[in-house]
Amino acid sequence: MAETIIDLRGMPRAEAYEELSVQVDAVLQGIHDEVAAMATISALIHHGFDHLWTGFYRVAEPGRLLRIGPYQGTLGCMEIQFGKGVCGTAAAERRTAIVADVSAFDGHITCDPRSRSEIVVPVFDGSGALIAVLDVDSDRIAAFDDTDRKGLEKVVSWFARH
Repeated sequence: MAETIIDLRGMPRAEAYEELSVQVDAVLQGIHDEVAAMATISALIHHGFDHLWTGFYRVAEPGRLLRIGPYQGTLGCMEIQFGKGVCGTAAAERRTAIVADVSAFDGHITCDPRSRSEIVVPVFDGSGALIAVLDVDSDRIAAFDDTDRKGLEKVVSWFARH
């Protein structure tokens, strides 16, 4: 079954996320593998919105360490400690972090110097355990807002439902 990635860039953002959510559910129908889902979701988001970097950091040591997972873009940081950088902060606080200008974020970890803004969404399994964070970077300042938060939180809810 050959799937096509939908170009979401020209749609109103809320509508684009609804379309993305439908596509994620359709493409992953019958799949219960977290890594396969992370790889697929990364590709759909990255290419659908044409982001700079899109991927998952998986919980390697609960409460302590995130490790690179499936992603699209240039090389990512291999490991991030909980509480460090935007990803580690979102993991430690178990809530979405939106950073309009990464240069103004104290302790930002620079994996790609072209990154200007970022959103990081915690990913929970069905029991409520944190299993990863979804990290999306843009080369534009203030690229993400509450619409992105709601849309991406809905997309990663796939993991809690499967």
